[in-house]
Amino acid sequence: MQKAIDVWATGLGAMTPIGADMATTWAAMLSGNNGIQALKESWAESLPVRLAAQLPVNPADAMKRTEARRLDRSEQMALVTAREAWADAGSPEVDGERLAVVLGTGIGGVTSLLGQNHVLETSGPRRVSPHTVPMLMANGPAAWVSMELGALAGAHAPVSACASGAEALALGLDLIRAGRADVVVAGGVEASVHALPLTAFAQMTALSKRNDDPERACRPFDVGRDGFVLGEGATVVVLERADHARARGVATPHGVLLGAGVTSSASHITASDVPGQVRAMRMSLRDAGVTAADVGHVHAHATSTPQGDVAEAQAVAEAIGTHPVVTATKSMTGHLLGASGALGAVAAMLALRDGTVPPTRNLDELDPGVPLDVAAGRARTGTWDTALANSFGFGGHNVSLILGRP
Repeated sequence: MQKAIDVWATGLGAMTPIGADMATTWAAMLSGNNGIQALKESWAESLPVRLAAQLPVNPADAMKRTEARRLDRSEQMALVTAREAWADAGSPEVDGERLAVVLGTGIGGVTSLLGQNHVLETSGPRRVSPHTVPMLMANGPAAWVSMELGALAGAHAPVSACASGAEALALGLDLIRAGRADVVVAGGVEASVHALPLTAFAQMTALSKRNDDPERACRPFDVGRDGFVLGEGATVVVLERADHARARGVATPHGVLLGAGVTSSASHITASDVPGQVRAMRMSLRDAGVTAADVGHVHAHATSTPQGDVAEAQAVAEAIGTHPVVTATKSMTGHLLGASGALGAVAAMLALRDGTVPPTRNLDELDPGVPLDVAAGRARTGTWDTALANSFGFGGHNVSLILGRP
């Protein structure tokens, strides 16, 4: 009975390296725009990797200065995108005890933590900001948004590495199905473009080192890929019971969240795990009540790492098949870590709504180990009723979401 509850996406918000809001981001995705640039900051000059995908605007500029000063950059993004999504949903009237927030992040306020540590070491303890703890907390984005909206049904903060944003949507789906909320503001956020995370990922040989050609650095499924590109951003979705949305006059949502599969690989702290990914995809199909044959589009996690892309391709072929049109938008935005899963789910949702799958940028030669129909070069048009969005994270976190056409 619970699974018969339709869960609509009635509002969307985003800040990404290719757009300051959702509409701009989606238009840029369809055009195959690039959001990856060489880092111009002086602190990046000596790093082994000197490229990243940063926001084209400062989120602090979209709020009062007194408000921005007490917030980490990730918290600023969360509030800006939540406000956009809430307005897009029509600012629904809902009892606070029936409204929840679920915002995931992979790292949280890492730039505030490192910045205040620098202040401590160079200027002494009296100069450390009293706002430091609320700024560095991984639950900070969820907490601030819950206070903004008066959400009393829970402020949750999944921390599942790069699967955090997708797991937030899965938890939002569960909260509505379980009758614990009528509306859930869910998504992911990340702001970790800083010398230490960049260096740490580089030391793992996880990042692309195409410092001389940043626009072509992220190339999912291409034979020449050499690692992912660190990005920043946020994506927020207003999830709502369909009958609740209809009662306030919403006729058509952006899309429908049909089901979710969440598994853990329990095998390796960083390596991709095909069996775990296959289980997540098959679980999502069962949860949504659809079959693999129903899936016409797959938004791949596809970070542009040599091992990870092939592992996911094999998992998709095994769990879903080779018939869906596949895309990997990290080729444009870089890897937004904890925000990437939410952005991927929205991209899949909008692809169904508009009948257009964004292209995968920089795919010049498909890796022979990838037996998939990957949209490359330009957007692919068509009509699809069902899509799957994958999101996988260090620690063996696997999340697959099933989206439906409105």
